Amino acid sequence: MPDGSLLLLVPTTSYRLDDFRSAAERLGVPLLLGSDLCHRIEDAFGGVPDQISLDYRHPERAADRIAEAAAGRAVRGVVPTSDATAVIGALAAERLGLPWNPPEAARRAGDKHAQRTALRDAGLPVPAFSLHDLSSDPERAAASVPYPCVLKPLALSASRGVIRADDPAGFVAAWRRIAKLLSDTRAERRERSSEREGSVLVEAFVPGAEVALEGLLRGGALEVLAHFDKPDPLDGPFFEETLYVTPSRHLPAVQAEVARLVGEGARALGLREGPVHAEARLSPSGPVILEIAARSIGGLCSRTLRFGAGLTLEEVLVAHAMGIPLDGVRRESRASGVMMLPIPRRGVLHGVSGLDEARAVPGVVDVVVTVPEGRLVVPLPEGDSYLGFLFAKGENPEEVEASLREGHRRLAFDIRAPLPVRR
Repeated sequence: MPDGSLLLLVPTTSYRLDDFRSAAERLGVPLLLGSDLCHRIEDAFGGVPDQISLDYRHPERAADRIAEAAAGRAVRGVVPTSDATAVIGALAAERLGLPWNPPEAARRAGDKHAQRTALRDAGLPVPAFSLHDLSSDPERAAASVPYPCVLKPLALSASRGVIRADDPAGFVAAWRRIAKLLSDTRAERRERSSEREGSVLVEAFVPGAEVALEGLLRGGALEVLAHFDKPDPLDGPFFEETLYVTPSRHLPAVQAEVARLVGEGARALGLREGPVHAEARLSPSGPVILEIAARSIGGLCSRTLRFGAGLTLEEVLVAHAMGIPLDGVRRESRASGVMMLPIPRRGVLHGVSGLDEARAVPGVVDVVVTVPEGRLVVPLPEGDSYLGFLFAKGENPEEVEASLREGHRRLAFDIRAPLPVRR
């Protein structure tokens, strides 16, 4: 059993609590859990004594709280699971004397504008971009940007609030829609501080297929764990991710170039240790970096990955953080993939049918519905979740993609308009 415990930082909105708990148990690693609402962690873990309630809006205070809670006990590693916890984890590691990413590097990676600036200044390919204050005149801003372009609010994560505009009228409409979304969701956002709350990043739209890279930094060197293709085109007006399939079907030289750029990008951001999840577009002139995050892949997507003798991604991350030797972390030879089940329309989920039929599709491994019945579901760009996840394995990526699409075709979601509110 490893000497000491692991600090695991998990938002209450994360799907990955069980997967990390199972990984720690299999490796014999005691957990110290940090989250924004600890009663939710108790619900998920069935009662865990070693946990800390943190205020994610104030990373410095959260790190101080961790240092206090860790006094007198041996915390040997840290694993953050989101952009916000990446900053807190870096600050906590600094206070505890653990090797991890410098806090400024984690902040830079978690800030869309700061990341773009650092990568551009390092000479790496990123979309042309500009930063705007949403309190300013949208029509004036619309006259100053190239088209097509993509608007991204800094205060939101993933693809929430991300909208493509093809002309000034579309730009102004997207601007106002984002402003309303930020106003409507201000009270619910616990993971973000108020910095740049009203800012929007405007980027030139980059055509081409989108890919993802899952990696692990060891002393600043990037170890590629998986290359993912995203077979569905992500051309807007919204950017809901659906399919992730590995291994990639793009040429080895293209994959190598993506890995090279991500490695150089991580160095430009100052990242040195731990997981990296990167996104890139394969433009006609070559790969363009969209994001390098100091965290692993989100949702339940990590369940598509197995390494060595069946290790999960969570086991790899826990082992790395605790200094447990892992020789030859190589992805399994079979192809695998996941479909993040999209929300087709706004309404209340009343049920899901076709689960057994979907699981009967050759190659489909499982279907997990993560939204409980009776919950209001909202599609992008206002929504912030998926209906669930569908997993498949096969001898090649083509088989996996076909299994995912057929499995999804057999599912039916009963989503009804919410009842009017009585006044």
